[in-house]
Amino acid sequence: MTNISDNDIIRSAINLVNEGMRVTFPVKGYSMLPFIIGGKESVDLVKPTELHVGDVVLAWVEQCRYVVHRIIRIDGDAVTLMGDGNVAGVEHCTVADIAALAVNVVTPAGRHHPLYNPWRRQTSRLWWRLLPVRRWILAIYRRTWLRFFY
Repeated sequence: MTNISDNDIIRSAINLVNEGMRVTFPVKGYSMLPFIIGGKESVDLVKPTELHVGDVVLAWVEQCRYVVHRIIRIDGDAVTLMGDGNVAGVEHCTVADIAALAVNVVTPAGRHHPLYNPWRRQTSRLWWRLLPVRRWILAIYRRTWLRFFY
């Protein structure tokens, strides 16, 4: 039996994305709540052509790990990322470290929901403005919605 690391799997997915394929990739953790539920939902990844603040990307950060997080700032070649479920802390990378752009959230039932339709863009902007109170909203969300519906 061969052990394959998470990074090996991610690099394989990135190779497919670079060949022009769309890859459905599972997301772990809760750092993208409430928009992406780790362990339950996946994202469709494509090769990025243009990056914008608000995009959800797969990136190699801090020269040590891959994350699926939202771009909160682009300053020349420097990119700052933050998970929607995080209340503090950001990651840094360069534009070259961004390996893929997430375009859809894929539910456990296999439904694909676009990440950049007007409703999702508007709610992600509102969510960003709620940063000071995210901790309490996320606590309620985890104890109610996730417990009973996922």
